[in-house]
Amino acid sequence: MPANCSSQILFVSRTNIVGVANRIKVTWPTVTTDAPDPVPDLVDGLIQLSFIVQAVLGRLAGQQGLSVTQLRMLAVLDDREIGMQQLAGILELEKSSVTGLVDRAERRGLVRRIAVPGNRRAVHVTVTAAGRAVVHLVRDAVRAEIGDLASTLSQRQQGSFHRSIETLIQHYVTQHAIPV
Repeated sequence: MPANCSSQILFVSRTNIVGVANRIKVTWPTVTTDAPDPVPDLVDGLIQLSFIVQAVLGRLAGQQGLSVTQLRMLAVLDDREIGMQQLAGILELEKSSVTGLVDRAERRGLVRRIAVPGNRRAVHVTVTAAGRAVVHLVRDAVRAEIGDLASTLSQRQQGSFHRSIETLIQHYVTQHAIPV
């Protein structure tokens, strides 16, 4: 623990927290420094910004009768044909969830399954022309709305922000071994 922090720390399991909470007094850490820590503000800002982006994505996807997850799937498939397991990995979903997602999109004519030659059990998924049109329509609308928000930053701020975002994304992808 840093020298400039003083606290009493208590770790309790979820099962006994109610009983323990009635019998103890918890003192949270206090930081004694003159300089404010920018990380909490940065994290809070990133979380709030993610809420804004998710709200925009949800609203614009919803206008096309899609969930954000369905939109993500179509965006992933926009430039590739991949297997269900790989799609599940990219979307960070269980394969059974991806199967339902693909089923619903296939019924709407947005994606199609393709048999893999030489492997009767494997299928690949690809976006149809209708699916591609929907994902491009939503992508253009998202870019316009988020672009309008980003335009409130100066060119220099936009460049700096873009570089920072790229660094964060690359770090996350590397640390979590997310297929792209």
